[in-house]
Amino acid sequence: MDKFVQLQDVGMAFDTKQGRFVALRNVNLDMAEGEFVSLIGHSGCGKSTVLNLVAGLLEPTGGVLLCNNRQIAGPGPDRGVVFQNHSLLPWLSCFENVYLAVERVFGAKEGRAKLKQRTHEAMALVGLTHAEHKHPHEISGGMKQRVGIARALAMQPKVLLLDEPFGALDALTRAHLQDELIKIVAQTRTTTLMVTHDVDEAVLLSDRIVMMTNGPAATIGEILAVDLPRPRDRLALAGDPAYHAARTAVLEFLYRREMRQAA
Repeated sequence: MDKFVQLQDVGMAFDTKQGRFVALRNVNLDMAEGEFVSLIGHSGCGKSTVLNLVAGLLEPTGGVLLCNNRQIAGPGPDRGVVFQNHSLLPWLSCFENVYLAVERVFGAKEGRAKLKQRTHEAMALVGLTHAEHKHPHEISGGMKQRVGIARALAMQPKVLLLDEPFGALDALTRAHLQDELIKIVAQTRTTTLMVTHDVDEAVLLSDRIVMMTNGPAATIGEILAVDLPRPRDRLALAGDPAYHAARTAVLEFLYRREMRQAA
């Protein structure tokens, strides 16, 4: 496997009033270009911390993180991030929110017409051409998340980082956006790392599922390869034994960890 994103013996500790808190220890993970990897585990296991380290929003206290053979030393346009909270600017239209990101990345070398074209293409990719001139308060939560995804993709990142992007949505909207994400990732072939609590979401979307041990000092417990053909259809997978085997493997890992913690 070509190593496009690499985490080598990564550790993360925070200084608190109660002393030093070790959140992560000895995290080792390689991701291939174009691969979709999900991070799953119980609350407090460091999933979002791993994602923030890859995003460059945190600096590790140990180990090395690489993207395309370059050390990650801070945020950069090669890594686009979508959080559970869409973080759209309310005084800008949906188009303007995406355009702002496009201008930041490409504004120094491209004219306004090209920047607008990039923005239109990103909005079309998430099916929101009709809502370009609406403001965030005029659209649904699911549409806001689509704008957030469009904003990240418009920067043409090498890596897409998703921190529970559908966690606050109702079940039907979440399912619809999961299906849309499958299509978008297939079209863009973007390397994707997603944090989720949803086992079904992880199995449906991922090439591999990384299961984290409980914190403190959390690390990778197991990695499951999801051997399901693409493109994936949730209705077809409902009766697929391989789908259910993968789902059961993740649930068993999470349940065993919960029982051990309780003990």
